[in-house]
Amino acid sequence: MSDQIPEIILRTREAASGIPGEQVEPRQTLPTEDMEPDPSKSIPLSPNRQKLIDDVIALYSCQWTVERIARYAPACVYDDQFVYANDRYKMAGQWVGLEKIFPKSENLGYEIVKNDDTLIQFKNKQRWSFYLIPKQATINALVSLVLDPATKDSDFPLILYHKDQANEKDYSHEGFGFKFKKIQADIVSKLMSSKEVKWFKDDERAAKEPVKKYGSGTNEAPLAEHV
Repeated sequence: MSDQIPEIILRTREAASGIPGEQVEPRQTLPTEDMEPDPSKSIPLSPNRQKLIDDVIALYSCQWTVERIARYAPACVYDDQFVYANDRYKMAGQWVGLEKIFPKSENLGYEIVKNDDTLIQFKNKQRWSFYLIPKQATINALVSLVLDPATKDSDFPLILYHKDQANEKDYSHEGFGFKFKKIQADIVSKLMSSKEVKWFKDDERAAKEPVKKYGSGTNEAPLAEHV
């Protein structure tokens, strides 16, 4: 595999709107704790959006690739009960690091419950296995994906905000708990030694300053194939 940054990363930097994901957070209080998916009731999606969901499910299942991580805009946000990552570099560290915590993750079904102009929501059921512990944990959640408006109708739509909500209460972005979620995301990406994570390094401050574009600086003359 080449050390050069894959072209898919550079092209998604060009395609993204540049809107910070923190500006489009879906705040929501749900009327029920029932996150159990019923795949038979799932709303059908267009082929480009179905492929996006397939890639997200694969990421949850510890099947990361650079192209799947590139599904996120450089200034994206990932927000769940444990992590708050506010750029694609931190996001890459989370997806790549997942397999170091869980040897196996299985998707047990999902149900698309909303497919709006820039918002896809689905109930997701995932079973997680642990290292050294002969137990598994099955978790139901509502996943909300806010799409980058510049790519929402393209063949490769990008995610601007990814929220994984485990119950009916939305997350607080205040206090020590929130600070810990941000610190965890900061630390993980820096601990990752894989060159695949480092390929996203230029996205580190994407929400605060322009990211390096295709053909500039270290991104000049990309030759790597899509991963």
